Amino acid sequence: MSENQDIRPEANSASPSIPPVPPPPTTGAAGAAPTGGARPAPQYPPYAAPAAPTATSPTSPTLPYPGQGFGVPQPTTSGAAATGQVRTAEKKKSGAGKVVGLLVAAALVGGAAGLGTTWAGANLWGPSDASSTSSGPQVVTVNNTDSVNATTAIATKVVPSVVTINVTGGQSAGTGSGVVLSKDGYVLTNTHVVTLDGESADPTISVTTSDGHIYNAKVVGTDPVYDLAVIKLVGASDLTPITWGDSSKLNVGDQTVAIGAPLGLSNTVTTGIVSALNRSIEIASSAAPDSGDSDGSDGGQNGQGQQGDNPYYFDFGQGQTQQQQTTTDTIKIAVIQTDAPINPGNSGGALVNGQGELVGINVAIASAGSTSSSDQSGSIGVGFSIPSDIAHRVADDLMKDGKASHGLLGASVRDSASVQGATITGAYIVDVTSGGGAAGGGLKAGDIVTKFNGVPVTGAVDLTAQVRALASGSTAEVTYVRDGKTETTQVTLGALTE
Repeated sequence: MSENQDIRPEANSASPSIPPVPPPPTTGAAGAAPTGGARPAPQYPPYAAPAAPTATSPTSPTLPYPGQGFGVPQPTTSGAAATGQVRTAEKKKSGAGKVVGLLVAAALVGGAAGLGTTWAGANLWGPSDASSTSSGPQVVTVNNTDSVNATTAIATKVVPSVVTINVTGGQSAGTGSGVVLSKDGYVLTNTHVVTLDGESADPTISVTTSDGHIYNAKVVGTDPVYDLAVIKLVGASDLTPITWGDSSKLNVGDQTVAIGAPLGLSNTVTTGIVSALNRSIEIASSAAPDSGDSDGSDGGQNGQGQQGDNPYYFDFGQGQTQQQQTTTDTIKIAVIQTDAPINPGNSGGALVNGQGELVGINVAIASAGSTSSSDQSGSIGVGFSIPSDIAHRVADDLMKDGKASHGLLGASVRDSASVQGATITGAYIVDVTSGGGAAGGGLKAGDIVTKFNGVPVTGAVDLTAQVRALASGSTAEVTYVRDGKTETTQVTLGALTE
C-alpha cells in the first residue's frame, strides 16, 4: 500500500554570484574562456572511504550513497579591476546566457595568463599569508586557464560547500557526503549515512571540509521517511553555504553536476544531465520508521513486488562492518533521475544545475544485478537525487524542531495495472479511511488517481512518495478517474505517525 504526492516548497532560485578575482601579482591578460563545447560527460558524486583510519578500503564498496554540497568560495582579496572584468564579460554575453558568464568566471578563477594554479589556489582559497597558516589541499585545480569550461566554474563555486562525512558505530564504519547549509556548520546529508543505515543510534561523526579541515559533528535531527538528516559541526565558522535551486523548474536534458566523496575520494566532480523527472522509487532502509508507510489507515500493495526484486539501493559505502542484516522495511521517495556518475560515498552529496545551484541530494543508485552487499557495484548511469524543493522543507524542519512532518492521504492503494479490467495507469484506491484526507475530498474505493498536485501518478509508489513529500496539513489537488470520467478534487492531508 502506498501514497504519492508532489511537494514543491519555495526555494531560493537566485542565480549564483561569481566571486571576484584578486588582481594577479604580475600583469597579463586573463585566460580566454571557450564560448562553446561538448556537454561534459555525466558524473556522479564520490564515495568516501571508511571512517576508521586503520581500516582497509573495501575492494567492492557496499550500499553507495550519492552527493555533496555546493557553495561559493570567498576570495581572501578583491580588486575593482577583477570585479569590473566579470561584470563587463557578463554584459557582453547577453545572447549566450548565464553559462557563458560562468565560463568567463572560470577563466578568471584560474588566475591571469601564465600564473597557473599555484597563484590561484593561494589567493582564492588559501589565507592571505599562506606561510603563516596551515591549510588543506587545493580545492579545485586549474592547470590550463585557456581551456576552462562551465563545469570548472560550477565546481569552483560548489566544492567549498561539500563535505566528507566519516561515521563509526560499534563494529561498523562508513563514509558519505554532505552539503553545507550555514556558515556556523549545519550540514544536510542522508539518514542512512549518519546512522550507518540504521545500525547505530549514537554514532561518532567526523566531517572533513573541502579544504581539509576536520570537525566533530553531532546529529541535529533525522528524517527516515525521506532519508534526510541534519548534523552540526562543532566549533565551525565561516563555512560556505550552498545556494538553493528550484527543482520544480528542471527540464529533462538539463545539465547536472554531482559533487561528493565516492569511494572516499573527496572533492570529486562528475557531470551528466537530468535523465527523468517525476520519478519515484521504493528502497530498502534499515532506518525506516516502524510504521513504514502506514499508520493503519494506509495499506495495500507497494507495486514493487518482493523486496528481493528491488533494483535500487543507497549509494553509501561501508568500510569495516558486521554482516549486513536483511532489510525488509522500505521507504518510497520522489527523485530526480540523472546519468551523472554516482557511486558509494556520494550519499548526501550535492546535485547541482548549470548555475551551481543545489537541485538535489544524492541518495541512491540502481543495480544491474543482485543488490546483496557482496555484489553491489558502482554507477551504471542510473542515479537518483531527492529534489531540492523537498530537501529544503525537511532541512528547515529538522533544524527548527529536530524532526519533519509528512502527509497522510488516508487511503489504501495499489497499482492500477494489477487490477483486472483497468484501462489506465495510476494508483487504484482499495479503500478510504473515515475522516481522512481522501474521504474528505470525496475519493472512493475504485477511483484511480492519475495526478497529484499536477505530477503524473503511474502507480502506488508514485502516489505515496508525493504524499510523503508534503508536510502534514497541506492541501493538494488530486486528479482521478471514476467510471471512465476524469475528476479533480482538493484534499487536506493528515499526519503520518512514526
